Amino acid sequence: MRLLFLACLTPRTGNCFTAERIQDHIESAGHTCVLRDVAEFKSASDVTLLMTQEGPFEGALAIHLFKGGRLLLDAGAPFGVVFGGTDVNEDVKDEHKRKVMEEVLRRSRFAVAFSKELKEKAEAVLECGTCEIFVQAQGIETRVSSDLSWSGFLHRSGVRVNTVEDLRVFLLVCGLRKVKDPLYLLKAFSEWHAENPRVILIIIGPKVDFAFSAEVEECVRRSDGVFLAAERSQEELHTVMQKSFALVNSSVSEGMSAAILEAMDLGVPVLARDIPGNAAIVKHEMSGLLYSSPEEFVSLSKRLLSDAELQETLKKNGKRYVSECHSSAKERTTYRQLVDMLH
Repeated sequence: MRLLFLACLTPRTGNCFTAERIQDHIESAGHTCVLRDVAEFKSASDVTLLMTQEGPFEGALAIHLFKGGRLLLDAGAPFGVVFGGTDVNEDVKDEHKRKVMEEVLRRSRFAVAFSKELKEKAEAVLECGTCEIFVQAQGIETRVSSDLSWSGFLHRSGVRVNTVEDLRVFLLVCGLRKVKDPLYLLKAFSEWHAENPRVILIIIGPKVDFAFSAEVEECVRRSDGVFLAAERSQEELHTVMQKSFALVNSSVSEGMSAAILEAMDLGVPVLARDIPGNAAIVKHEMSGLLYSSPEEFVSLSKRLLSDAELQETLKKNGKRYVSECHSSAKERTTYRQLVDMLH
């Protein structure tokens, strides 16, 4: 089959990496999967024109029901959709978007949710009709780069220290947009850094919302102990994760954070904001730590720094969880089977 696949493809974001991974799964079964950025299209008619001019396409797939799925409503080909966290956490609050997403579900051959919790929430807030929602967790594979210099990375990020061995780096991985809330911890972390200069926070990721990114840059510039790093290739990002003391998530909402899962796979402790998408994959004090306020984040971080046994528990259990529940091979099998439903 020749398939059109629509997704948000801002470079070096979780959405982009997920789309590329799913594309690889589909093409490994012998199909042709043409991946295109939803930002290229203003309306469903633009996609219809593409399918006419660059076809034939025998089916289609989209990540995010509103951002991607709405563009397939007039495509004239069978399609499936993959839920994004934004769909059920944010877009459903808008009546117009909710109705569009329900129409997408009515016309879809299938839908995919990354977790049981995401599926249940979708069924609670959207009229899903006869569309079957399959649960398939994100498959995780990590690869580190042997070329990245840790001291060089810190220096380019603006960190000036005599010895990097004394540092405890907390790494916040996110595209710079409001839903990721990268400013949430700045004040509390800066105050902690004043007490303990060994701890620093590095925010790393692409500028998704440029106006908001400028605000983040200004706030970071005024915050001691907090630094902003440019996005990296996936292998380099995994290397930075592996060398950090802990991975931080401060999002307002998440579908399923690949960064959290990648950190677990790399044996790095995770501190995640206590929201449903994070609580679905992080079990407090077992595979990570969940916090509900900046003050609680600092308290838990201090505890983690001083408790080697807790560090080892989180590392061991996090790695085991990813191995057991986020198999890339199982994800590949699932998408191969789902594509067959588009015949």
